[in-house]
Amino acid sequence: MANRAAAALGLRDGDRERLVSLTRSSSVRAGLAQRARIVLLAADGVSNTAIADKVGVTRQTVVGWRGRYEEGGLRGLEDEPRSGRPRLVDHRAIVAATLRPPPKRLGVSHWSSRLLAAKLGVGNATVARAWRDYGVQPWRAETFKFSTDPELVAKVTDVVGLYLAPPENAIVLCVDEKSQIQALDRTQKMLPMQPGFPERRTHDYVRHGTTTLFAALEVATEKVTAAVRPRHRHQEFLGFLRQVAKAYPDEELHLVMDNYAAHKRPEIRGWLAANPRIQVHFTPTSGSWLNLVEVWFGIIEKQAIRRGTFGSVKDLNAKIRAFIDGWNNRCHPFVWTKTADQILKKANRQQTSETLH
Repeated sequence: MANRAAAALGLRDGDRERLVSLTRSSSVRAGLAQRARIVLLAADGVSNTAIADKVGVTRQTVVGWRGRYEEGGLRGLEDEPRSGRPRLVDHRAIVAATLRPPPKRLGVSHWSSRLLAAKLGVGNATVARAWRDYGVQPWRAETFKFSTDPELVAKVTDVVGLYLAPPENAIVLCVDEKSQIQALDRTQKMLPMQPGFPERRTHDYVRHGTTTLFAALEVATEKVTAAVRPRHRHQEFLGFLRQVAKAYPDEELHLVMDNYAAHKRPEIRGWLAANPRIQVHFTPTSGSWLNLVEVWFGIIEKQAIRRGTFGSVKDLNAKIRAFIDGWNNRCHPFVWTKTADQILKKANRQQTSETLH
């Protein structure tokens, strides 16, 4: 017996546009989009059996959603509240369990949502919601280090004072070295960036040696005086200090440096004593991030070294020198904004602060 075509379903004013939008949206639930398609086909006069075949549901399902729309319009297509008492999940208990380390038998360092869900007998989506509500992120880890320098306050005040209020008729230079810069070459030729494709390179590489970059950053202008050397010893550092003194032959110099052993060798102290126009200001222990040249090291690493390919140390040194020449032609001062009091307040041991060293 042939099925009779059902009468076309009448739509409320404005509902067709909304239903079409639901069928095309990628953000609505799949079930709601399916119901919207059923109602649209019914409104076009398609039989219930044909709709069931097109949408992939039973004829009874089509009849049911037609009836729901006739009774309640678009609201009738929404899910009805489930029967029974809602399940109560204490998010605080989930977070408390998250803060306890996983048992050793699991062999993991931190909880995943699925592991914790299996332990607590809840869904992993429930665990994820609890983590979002309380801002808990077990997969993340940050670093911190408190300075143990007994002269922390004095050194921070001294260095920050040089940045915010440099001495008159004097030049402030931030001095440091970036050692063990590797001359890395990719095993195959790099593929250049093209529309729709980023620059591509092989994951493996060949090492061709290392170099050390010595740099002195002038705080007032951000001009860089630099040298590349094959080794990283006090002899090379002393040679670089002489280069800096020659670059500024007549000015009083204030050098900001960290506590690396080569900076405090007797040879270095003796040379500084023989050149009283040069004064040294040491950053606190574990506080070399106060040295502005560290910012510049990050820039040259990101813009010139990290993505470079170098067939030799000579090529690497040439790239570094080219970057420095370009930098000095376009440089502009960094602006230090934090006062010593603000920094010291944040360094309170009751809090954690991330440092680069």
